[in-house]
Amino acid sequence: MARIPYADSQNPAVKPLADRIVAERGEVLHLYRMLLNSPPVAEGWLHYLTAIRQKSSLPGALREMVIMRVAQLNHAPYEADQHAPIALKEGMSQPQLDALQDWARSDLFSERERAVLAYADAMTLHVQVPDAIFAAVSAQFEPRQLVELTATVAAYNMVSRFLEALQIHSHDAR
Repeated sequence: MARIPYADSQNPAVKPLADRIVAERGEVLHLYRMLLNSPPVAEGWLHYLTAIRQKSSLPGALREMVIMRVAQLNHAPYEADQHAPIALKEGMSQPQLDALQDWARSDLFSERERAVLAYADAMTLHVQVPDAIFAAVSAQFEPRQLVELTATVAAYNMVSRFLEALQIHSHDAR
């Protein structure tokens, strides 16, 4: 159960923003119900994460692979629950999802995917990225996509930390 109450998305003070979230996301997930406790933060979050997920030039499968890996590393089950179906829809295979925890020992990932996963691991676990890991990932992407990849890893570290600090979980009551 979440550490603080979820906002009432029908409250007149937040309903217009909740309606926008429904229009853009299909529903007001637990994450956004929590964010609605601060409408300015919820609005900024929505804008930023929409850019990351829907306006990036990164292939969807790579984006979702990064999100799933960050969720694993940060022990953020809500994030993984929300993104596993999206990852499959975007082109990750179930065997890749299953092998993601131990990706370095798996032969299911291409050289490009391995560079991305090493980069996500370094950013998430150590913050500073070793030159060799940066060289490997930067060889795979043009500057725009490298910025988008970096922003995706950073954004979903933010998401998982928010979720876990407030103990937002899929099984919480609606």
